[in-house]
Amino acid sequence: MKNAKHSPRSRHPSPLSGFAYSREFFESRVDASLKAAKKLGATDAAAEVSEACGLSVSVRNGALENVERNRDKSLGVTVYLGQRRGNASTSDFSDAAIAQTVRAAYDIARFTAQDPFARLPEDADVCPPKERTRDLDLFHPWSIDSEGAAQIALACEAAALSVDKRISNSEGAAVSAQQSHFFSAHTNGFRGGYASSRHSLSVSPIAGKGKDMQRDGWYSSQRKASDLASPEAVGRYAAERALSRLRARKIATTECPVLFESPMAAGLLGAFVQAVSGGALYRKSTFLLDSLGKRVFPAHLDIYEDPFLQGGKGSSPFDDEGVRVQARQVVERGRVMGYFLSSYTARKLGMRTTGNAGGSHNLVLQSRHTRRHDDLQAMIAKLGRGLLVTELMGQGVNYVTGDYSRGASGFWVENGQIAYPVHEITIAGNMKDMFKGIEAIGADTYNYGAKTVGSILINRMKVAGS
Repeated sequence: MKNAKHSPRSRHPSPLSGFAYSREFFESRVDASLKAAKKLGATDAAAEVSEACGLSVSVRNGALENVERNRDKSLGVTVYLGQRRGNASTSDFSDAAIAQTVRAAYDIARFTAQDPFARLPEDADVCPPKERTRDLDLFHPWSIDSEGAAQIALACEAAALSVDKRISNSEGAAVSAQQSHFFSAHTNGFRGGYASSRHSLSVSPIAGKGKDMQRDGWYSSQRKASDLASPEAVGRYAAERALSRLRARKIATTECPVLFESPMAAGLLGAFVQAVSGGALYRKSTFLLDSLGKRVFPAHLDIYEDPFLQGGKGSSPFDDEGVRVQARQVVERGRVMGYFLSSYTARKLGMRTTGNAGGSHNLVLQSRHTRRHDDLQAMIAKLGRGLLVTELMGQGVNYVTGDYSRGASGFWVENGQIAYPVHEITIAGNMKDMFKGIEAIGADTYNYGAKTVGSILINRMKVAGS
């Protein structure tokens, strides 16, 4: 073995980390990739190496169903030859495999058409060295074994099944403990990486029998296992949700206000991000084209982005290109103040990157009118008469036109109170009208990945029933 740095011992960061490779070993592989690219004659190059590992355990009806351990690794290389770009990847970290992968990326670049926008981030946008090591509290490995995970999943399912004798079956419960780390660098001076973790617990009970069977579920997801909701709480709440859907009925086609429960409301925020992201904008395939500075929401709404939230699921000291990120107001008093751009999409639009290569960072949608007591029950009272949506089906969003049509189920509300559950309905509208028609946002905030929002009340939508 020529280089002691590549010995198995040097690859292990510590016996407790759960990783097979150390940060130092990753740096050596990235450096070898960049050196090989330059030796071939590359104008510039970028490389990233990563490893992910974890444990997933599922149970069903009191019995162990599945135990899965995953360990994935990858090294990706991007080679630039002037305005030509080529990419290749490998799961083999040996010197020979790296040389072969770099050569593959180089050959792809040689035969790729020139793209005047294809290059590394500008020097001024690269995250400074001091900011790259910002500690955002993202890594909390969970040293749980399959037996311990199974016990938690079984306790969660048992809690759901014990709530009511009408909980007749279960689609199972699951526990997942995942962690990953990476290191990346490019020839414009960026070098950085970090470790992160994500753990979860979920269950899906079934209520009723025969034609009146209803399924629902709930879960908890956190970076730190100690922050997860208790298995008993997750199980009970999932069972209560399933029970509440029994004896669901269809409703006549109508137009009415619609209240999206907070987990569903997060999808509306996601639709906005998609519509004002660089790829959709430069391709002109979005209903919010040229919306910068324009009011697309009511004046009482704001959207804030914070990449530096401690422990946040969308937190990062830099984006996927090594570009500086920043806390910013994306929407202020209903007006779009910024897009979500990478270096490439920003150049296509004649703009500057916003540090969003790889996606958004901890978005919060909130209303200036929301009060602390505006929980879900208060939002239902504001709804008055209309539909509360608790589940959506299908992918019926046309981002070019903004047309929205999704299968849904939930509850019909009369006089500010839930009257009965409903199912087999379709809700429809246009996203432009839906955004402008947001009347209120609840204080019942829910975090879905990098997005946090309360329940959203929209003034009017079409509801197709029987």
